[in-house]
Amino acid sequence: MTDSVRPRIDRYLAETGLAQQGAKAVPLTGDASDRRYLRILLRDAPSQVLAVYPQAFDVEQLPFANVASLMAAMPVPVPAILGHSNELGILALEDLGDVTLQAHLGAATRADHAALYRQAVTLIARMQQRGRDLASDRYLPYGIAFDVEKLSWELQFFVKHFLEAYRGAALTPAGREALGVELLRIAEELAAEPRVFCHRDYHSRNLMLHAGQLYIIDFQDARMGPDTYDLVSLLRDSYMDFSEREVDELIAFFLALRGVGAERGGTGNEAGVFRRRFDLMALQRNLKALGTFGFQAATRGNPVYIQYIPRTIAYVRHNVERDSRFWRLREILSAHMEELR
Repeated sequence: MTDSVRPRIDRYLAETGLAQQGAKAVPLTGDASDRRYLRILLRDAPSQVLAVYPQAFDVEQLPFANVASLMAAMPVPVPAILGHSNELGILALEDLGDVTLQAHLGAATRADHAALYRQAVTLIARMQQRGRDLASDRYLPYGIAFDVEKLSWELQFFVKHFLEAYRGAALTPAGREALGVELLRIAEELAAEPRVFCHRDYHSRNLMLHAGQLYIIDFQDARMGPDTYDLVSLLRDSYMDFSEREVDELIAFFLALRGVGAERGGTGNEAGVFRRRFDLMALQRNLKALGTFGFQAATRGNPVYIQYIPRTIAYVRHNVERDSRFWRLREILSAHMEELR
């Protein structure tokens, strides 16, 4: 714990009376953000988790608090906010424990695995449906979206931090322009789709297993976007392996929840169109993930995410191989990524 953080923690514990309950602070593994997390163990009360922000905030304007209130109204399971200090930049949260969906599945039975993923998919369907019902300017996600600018920025982040910084690719002006054309085409097609509420980072590390059910965390960047976005995040997860049969079954389950599919009076064509959109979203999402991993490794000197690069590239390869519309993109990228050749 850095010298600048510890005094803030101590002051918060003293001002809230937690210090008098024998509070003991235990650092937790953080995410890729600049927030720090600590578990506060208390003598005669449930533990809490403190999220320590890099600077002071106004909780009324804090994206996490704003989105938490929206998601609680849906309702979907999210950690309760137990307290805060604007001045100290600290948010106190319900402690959901340490078991992520990713961690739990290592010891889960096939039946348990299937049930948990159906639960996760059901939560996506609920967020989308209730997200439409609760649309309001008072909630931040309705004012931001995966538009062309955002989707293009993420794809260029991949070019800069994965291809160039991490892989050392030397793009020629012509090569850069050609790649830009292909990436812009992806962004434009995705941005033109009807938009729904999106968690934005809905994967096995952001789903916690607590008291027998899944809880959703790390939702502060929620925004409007394609209805495939969260499903792609879950089923083309850089941290988990899925068989194509599992992916197909969970997509079919999601569409059934939406009333699409033969068993609900829909058509095979509707499912086929959705799968085509799913694959396009997956390609954008996985390229963006490679950009994040490259940034962490090459710029921040954090090697933790390197282990997830091969699986993510395998997802990219799967999509560029199965759909002829990506032949030109594959041709360009394969000059710098031998895995795509």
